[in-house]
Amino acid sequence: MNLYLTKSEIKNPKSKINITGSKSETNRLLLLQALYSNLVLENASNSDDSEVMLEVLKNFQLPTSNSQLFDIHHAGTAMRFLTAYFAIQEGKEVVLTGSSRMKERPIQILVTALKALGATISYEEKEGFPPIKIIGKNLNQFKVTLPANISSQYISALLLIAPKLEQGLEVTLEGEITSIPYIKMTLALLNEIGVQTAFESNVIKVDKLKTLNSNVITVESDWSSASYWYSIVALSEIGTEIKLSSFKENSLQGDAVLVEIYKHFGVATTFENSSILLTKIENSNLPVTIELDLKNAPDIAQTIAVTCFGSGLACHLTGLHTLKIKETDRLEALKTELTKLGAIISVTNDSLTLQPAEKINENVSIVTYQDHRMAMAFAPLALKVPIVIENAEVVSKSYPTFWEDLKCVGFLFD
Repeated sequence: MNLYLTKSEIKNPKSKINITGSKSETNRLLLLQALYSNLVLENASNSDDSEVMLEVLKNFQLPTSNSQLFDIHHAGTAMRFLTAYFAIQEGKEVVLTGSSRMKERPIQILVTALKALGATISYEEKEGFPPIKIIGKNLNQFKVTLPANISSQYISALLLIAPKLEQGLEVTLEGEITSIPYIKMTLALLNEIGVQTAFESNVIKVDKLKTLNSNVITVESDWSSASYWYSIVALSEIGTEIKLSSFKENSLQGDAVLVEIYKHFGVATTFENSSILLTKIENSNLPVTIELDLKNAPDIAQTIAVTCFGSGLACHLTGLHTLKIKETDRLEALKTELTKLGAIISVTNDSLTLQPAEKINENVSIVTYQDHRMAMAFAPLALKVPIVIENAEVVSKSYPTFWEDLKCVGFLFD
């Protein structure tokens, strides 16, 4: 489905949008819920990724044969987390596969780490990539070393199963750590259910859980999804206000840095009870160039780059090396699509540099590359020019009601 967005404006300056629970938190908690069945989740994400993970875990727990095949489609988080989960399910044999793109996304670092702990995992097709066969067993080792600059999902996958290991787990990270907030999120959620953890220097320790101390956990709404609303407010008229719920001032999510980052674009954030109020204010001190290191929040890079382009600002974004192995190569995708819109942009393996644009080309058709964040990051440009979003349904991966929510505030579709 291609969606044509005509040039729009915010019609309701006092809009309120309810955003579903964080996909990152939900997927971690779904795995913990599978390990500890009396754990209850509230405000869980309704994203495709979370629905896929929930469905797999439910089907796995049904009485069936000891050998099962699960297709997780495009759900990268599910692939990483379920690999670790199935590795400790004694006596069960599982094959995990996914979409053609998933078969191109590396899994070897996690598989090697699990094997070092005693897991039995093999590759069904290409070495280092899904699909993989996992024979669950009791893991008898408790120490493992990983490169520190890898996707935090590999590390979190190991940490999430650690409370079930007889001796817990000690993870040593070598080098500079990427995406620390996501690791800290995982540890905080473990702490919330009663797991003792420590994170000192480059060593993470997780103890075996003896007693579950919290049976009900409310998932905070997704800051990554909030990023598109920050972009919308940034590209709107002064005085525009949009309220989003439900968010915490002391969030576990790394993307909560949006509060500080979008001050550069004249967006003020006010915390009100469990909501945030975004307000476009007059900002006479806009920087000539936005310079940000996003190694701790790479998922908002696309949103920020498009906001800069729509605002006529230059930017230099670094710390983006993990974007190469997402649903698509997000750096190359950004370069291709922004260039069509009239941008002067260059990318490296871990950075993006954008020059101020004199104008934005109208009626450009944005290819989304089966990537939900490409669709949602570019949509706010409809506040400036008509734009086409190809395969718009891809947003269901993380934010199924995105287009309906845009209509509620005044976006126009043909």
